[in-house]
Amino acid sequence: MKEWISLNEKWRFHLGDIQVEESKLKPAMYIEAKAERKRCGPAARNYMDEQEYWNETGLISHETWLFVDVPHDYIIGQEPKQENNNTLGFFKYQNAWYRKHFELPKEDEGKRICLYFEGVAVHCKVYVNGCYMLTNNCGYNSFEVDITDVADFGHDNVVALWIDTSEHEGWWYEGAGIYRPVWLIKSEPVSVDMYGVFVHPEKKENDLWALPVDTTLRNDAYAEKIARVVSVARDEQGNAVCQMEEEIAIPPRETATLRQVGEVTDPALWDIEAPHLYTLETTVYSDGEMVEKQENRFGFRTIRFDCKEGFFLNDRRVKIQGVCCHQDYGLTGKAVPERIQRYRLELLKEMGANGYRCAHYPHHAYTMDMLDELGFLTMAETRWYQSTPEGMEQLEMLIKRDRNHPCVILWSAGNEEPLHLTPAGRRIAQAMLFRARQLDGTRPVTTAVSHDPANATVADLIDVMGVNYNLTHFDRLHEKYPQVPLLSSECAATSTTRGWYQADCPERGYIYGYDRDTNKSFLAREKTWQYFMERPWIAGGYQWAGIEHRGETVWPRLCSQAGAIDLYLNKKDAFYQNKSHWTKEPMVHLLPHWNWPGMEGEEIRVSCYTNCERVELYLNGEKIGEQEVAAFSHAEWQVKYAPGKLEARGYRAGKLCCTDVQETTGAPVKLRLKLERDHVKADGRDIAIITCDCVDQEGRHVPTASPFVSFFVNEKGKILGTGSDVCDHVPVTCPDRKMRAGLISLAVRAGMEKGRLLVRAEADGLQSTVLAIELE
Repeated sequence: MKEWISLNEKWRFHLGDIQVEESKLKPAMYIEAKAERKRCGPAARNYMDEQEYWNETGLISHETWLFVDVPHDYIIGQEPKQENNNTLGFFKYQNAWYRKHFELPKEDEGKRICLYFEGVAVHCKVYVNGCYMLTNNCGYNSFEVDITDVADFGHDNVVALWIDTSEHEGWWYEGAGIYRPVWLIKSEPVSVDMYGVFVHPEKKENDLWALPVDTTLRNDAYAEKIARVVSVARDEQGNAVCQMEEEIAIPPRETATLRQVGEVTDPALWDIEAPHLYTLETTVYSDGEMVEKQENRFGFRTIRFDCKEGFFLNDRRVKIQGVCCHQDYGLTGKAVPERIQRYRLELLKEMGANGYRCAHYPHHAYTMDMLDELGFLTMAETRWYQSTPEGMEQLEMLIKRDRNHPCVILWSAGNEEPLHLTPAGRRIAQAMLFRARQLDGTRPVTTAVSHDPANATVADLIDVMGVNYNLTHFDRLHEKYPQVPLLSSECAATSTTRGWYQADCPERGYIYGYDRDTNKSFLAREKTWQYFMERPWIAGGYQWAGIEHRGETVWPRLCSQAGAIDLYLNKKDAFYQNKSHWTKEPMVHLLPHWNWPGMEGEEIRVSCYTNCERVELYLNGEKIGEQEVAAFSHAEWQVKYAPGKLEARGYRAGKLCCTDVQETTGAPVKLRLKLERDHVKADGRDIAIITCDCVDQEGRHVPTASPFVSFFVNEKGKILGTGSDVCDHVPVTCPDRKMRAGLISLAVRAGMEKGRLLVRAEADGLQSTVLAIELE
């Protein structure tokens, strides 16, 4: 039976290159020109990589090897420096080594043994037992390494990775290290190939669906094998709704694909509000024995992009209310814990987003699972726009890995490529689109064009025209290519700093907190969404960005400010503006805060984001005014400041249905801690996401509080990081943090023991607080 064994624990890590002097004699050059080419240096099998300074031989090493668990990003703990590249987050990128020892029992001999890396940044070379195995030149794709022939059964084996950060793949924070999980896979000679099950339901007449299943099997034996494949589709309750069984002959050392087709009547459909998922259970038999059993989730749904009416899901028109997101998290960098990623997506769903663009590369496998579960319309993207063998392999990995996910509605071959305007770019697109359609003929393919879209050479090739920004080009494109559906693949990159309501302050790094145009291409969120809603033939858009990401910035700021959620997962005013555009439940949101000492009598710009028809504004019980609010718009006043209570009241059909209040507070007197997600598990991996704020004497949140806070935990957890100010250069791993705009975020990893995890916050002049979390 196939086994997937986690190799995430106790990797040995060395920061920096280790110089190995080249020998001037023949014997060393001779022996290292053989299969086991590394007999010295950190790639060698018997290299001294002890954490201590000596090993059992008594030899002493002056190198620093540390034990780390993966996922691991070794860049994020640095102090940012202005001398380093701004788009990479002002961090110094260094090369490094990882080594992992593992044993393979004698009884594994005869099995296929592989290592599976879900993600390593930036580039890496892989060695096993001193033998060179593979170079991976993309920090975003997953890759498999077959180590069967070099494995040493019954003894210690060593995998060594050299991390190369000398080249970069993006204009954003890239991080470095083994930042996704690693697996040891043991399989029988006959097994399902990696990403080898493809389930692609097809709607027939009425409620009848065909259920084609393509299963690619591999035979690593040196003789032909017969495999029997049993495929059972199960609903969410585990009931079998379809079963198929068939045999196939697999030539020696080859693969073979078996096509099975079943039928399902009246399945529960996958949708953005009710994302029903089914499971295909695949069981493989060979030589009378069960050799593999695996499960793959899928969904029943139809998708269609129409050049006149936009996007249809299950024959219902749906406007894509999407966001683009990078994969890093402010407190842990590129190594994003699973629980953090779910929280990120839940926040986006709460905001009203129904779409997610994996910018600009394949995202984590568990992210794709969550996008299925939460009902996001996903644009999945390969990293490199290139038709080289390597580029095609990366495209193949993306599509094969993710084509069972019902959330994926669109493949993207590239982003903002200058070659989109050239004959070379057209030829690349032709090759990539042809291969994408070979791998999956059930979804359209796009590429995101930003350079003069109306004159792009790829416009008539792609199934859906993805346009980044450039709103003035949409009408021209629709007229020039009336047969091509149009989508805004990226839009509305309006930068704002959470809680900053004064003029831009480049010296401090803060940007005005109100919606506005950045330039002619980067229009305000409100204007952009109104533009899309006025044109039913635009399928919708993916806003830049859902969440702030490190890099793409200017000193002293450490991140892009275009997100609706900040770097540390606090909601910005843009979150509520999107909610007013994308949700139906009545809501109003007032900005700014109402703590402006010394500004008495001066006019303050007051905005109200709402989906109500009419809004009234009151200050200290006195009506300031009222405004009718058009769809996808907002209300706004200039209000002379006076301390007290500012209140907005939203009305529909003449009835009061919601309110929001900004109130002048007193000075902060006490710290407060809030757990942002319940049910923290004592599994050594779960994360407590905690927000720290200050309250005044009456218990009100103080939005301008700025104390210096120290955090402590008991033995039940470990502080991973703290963050508040996007211009704070203290490393995120520090447990002490200066608060800005009334909030600090804290991530604590739970330990392995049940009990009470205690988190304590202290600050001079304020009452301390303790949060008790019961670990399950």
